Amino acid sequence: MPYIPHGPDEVAQMQAAIGIADLDALFDEVPAQLGSHDLLLPLGLGEMALRREMEERAAANIPLRCFAGGGAYAHHIPAIVWEIAGRGELYTAYTPYQAEASQGTLQILYEYQSFLTRLTETEVANASLYDGASALAEACLMALRLRGEGKAILVPENLLPAWRQVLDSILGWQEIPLLGVPYDRQTGRMRLPEGDSDSAALIIPQINAFGGLEAVDTLTDWAHARRMLAIAVVNPLALAILKAPGAWGRQGADLVVGEGQALGIPLSAGGPFFGFLTCRKAHVRQMPGRLVARTVDAQEREGFCLTLQAREQHIRRGKATSNICTNQGLMVTAATVHMAALGGDGLRRAAVTCHAQARRLRDLLADVPGTRFPFPGPFFHEFVLRLPRSARAVRDALLERGILAGICLADWGMGEAGDLLVCVTELASDEDLLDYRDALLVTLKDLPA
Repeated sequence: MPYIPHGPDEVAQMQAAIGIADLDALFDEVPAQLGSHDLLLPLGLGEMALRREMEERAAANIPLRCFAGGGAYAHHIPAIVWEIAGRGELYTAYTPYQAEASQGTLQILYEYQSFLTRLTETEVANASLYDGASALAEACLMALRLRGEGKAILVPENLLPAWRQVLDSILGWQEIPLLGVPYDRQTGRMRLPEGDSDSAALIIPQINAFGGLEAVDTLTDWAHARRMLAIAVVNPLALAILKAPGAWGRQGADLVVGEGQALGIPLSAGGPFFGFLTCRKAHVRQMPGRLVARTVDAQEREGFCLTLQAREQHIRRGKATSNICTNQGLMVTAATVHMAALGGDGLRRAAVTCHAQARRLRDLLADVPGTRFPFPGPFFHEFVLRLPRSARAVRDALLERGILAGICLADWGMGEAGDLLVCVTELASDEDLLDYRDALLVTLKDLPA
């Protein structure tokens, strides 16, 4: 889009047309003490100087081979994904309230919803939310509307800590009880809560914070036997090879949420990402966010529209279905192109490669003296490596060798001082795995005991 500045004469004409003396009058409702202040910004650079500044900063970056995950993953993104998502008609588009004006955008969202319901084996998907953590908070609020206000949510203690923090922020301030579900210190997996609980829902992470896979069938049936909803937290790429949450247990999970970043979204220093939320058709009236449907007009021409929910459903303050139910339109566009480009077979191959390379690295690291694996159960592409030295010290030493070795569990307040959460994706070659093993061997010898 072109940048079209307004000159003083044009600004004066616009002010005269709306009857104001100066631009400050547009903000006369803002108290004076909250008004604009001198930000003391430095003078802007010229184009050549700015280009040189950015080149120098870019040159200071050290290319790293990434073995860190913990909810955000480095995956291959085909060039076609952002070539299409970056087109002008898509790059600036957002789901409008006059849906007929943007059929292309709505069709993309409809296809996205269709892909997500196939991956999760559920019946309805919304048109996305801010990120995975806020999608989980929305699912919890949805469960309370379905099962009764005033009940608690059972939250596993091996959920990603950042997600738990979001739950505390969104639900805690509404005085919604969040009851912790402990995990087995020998396996890292959830332990079934003892006794009955008058709770609205049980959150089931697949995969958990240690990279492990949970006994999802048992947990889902346990929740349903106590009239709770089962909220599945899933990695969408892993669903290409793992059992879909809609098939968990005898009835399947009721609500499914996750972070969609693994589907064609770059890490980009932490965002923007997008969250997804799917559910059974019976629960759709309590689902937050936009829903896109395919229909026909009066001339029997196919078209796409927003359906089932009015915008007012989300702006009624305390009575609203949701107050944060935007959709991350651009991210979802990229994810839809990514899933369409890879197809079911491509997603499956990517997931299989991630798992195979993670197993290969784990086998290589098993031969490094002093290392252990505290959680021996099944995993997808992350596992905990227990080191004989401080995980922080090892991580920092490997950074000097161009390897981002993983996440120190101590930074999350979990595990032991030597615990490192290691992640492997399809980007890691066999040479990368051998380099990791060799660098770790040298580092452990060099670091003091």
